[in-house]
Amino acid sequence: MRALRTARLDLSELTAADMVVVLEHRPNIATPALAAALRRRVGYVGALGSRRTQAARRRALDAEGLTYVELSRLHGPTGLDLGARTPAETAVSIVAEVLAVRSGRSAVALRDTDGRIGP
Repeated sequence: MRALRTARLDLSELTAADMVVVLEHRPNIATPALAAALRRRVGYVGALGSRRTQAARRRALDAEGLTYVELSRLHGPTGLDLGARTPAETAVSIVAEVLAVRSGRSAVALRDTDGRIGP
């Protein structure tokens, strides 16, 4: 996993095996990063923020010309509803969703599933 911490975004090397999670709320930074990741078909694209922020973000991405299919790949607000209260717990909820999406699994308690546990 590579961390991009620069205002100049070069997502050209990212693939379906990579993930992008945008923590930035400023549209002038978040929108181009999300648009680039969604267009590159990065494996997981998520964005932190409230439901209101997500709605505004989707409008901005729509205005950038992203298709319905591209927009449908955005996980925002990112993460699973685990009751996270701290930044560390929020990170766990995001990683949990990434793993579920990557493996094509639903995020259901193991006790409520049948069959083989694992990949």
